[in-house]
Amino acid sequence: MSDITWLTQEAYDALQAELSEREGPRRAEIVKRIELAREEGDLKENSGYHAAKDEQGHNEARIKQLQRMLDKAQIGTPESAPDEAAHGKVVTVRFLSLDMEETFLLASREESVHASIEVYSPTSPLGGAVSGHKVGDTVTYTLPNGNPMDVEILAVADYTP
Repeated sequence: MSDITWLTQEAYDALQAELSEREGPRRAEIVKRIELAREEGDLKENSGYHAAKDEQGHNEARIKQLQRMLDKAQIGTPESAPDEAAHGKVVTVRFLSLDMEETFLLASREESVHASIEVYSPTSPLGGAVSGHKVGDTVTYTLPNGNPMDVEILAVADYTP
């Protein structure tokens, strides 16, 4: 279950469109630029050729990444209790030592393009710490500097774009 990529329909459609663009017009345009650069002669000192080859490598890598992601994609959200912090839910937490609150969508980073609020991945330190916990729970996660941070889950709600 952990290798499923949960996506909204909008995110799935956007990734599918990006894949089509990269496999079609963008790939053809890069191949054309490589052909034109080859016609210029000596490839050792041809910066246009090397730049186009680099772009081709980046494009093909992104195509593979998109294909893997879409192959594992499932549209919707996994089942969870109404007050449980889970993928696709809006979570409000209070950082206890800072007495500060933050509200975010717990979702894959692909959703950040469409979301109207901050998105934290369930695999991020904070997202992973709150996932599966309920309103009223206090959890601890590790900050990038190695220090622990306690957060209390104040609210959980369904996300509506």
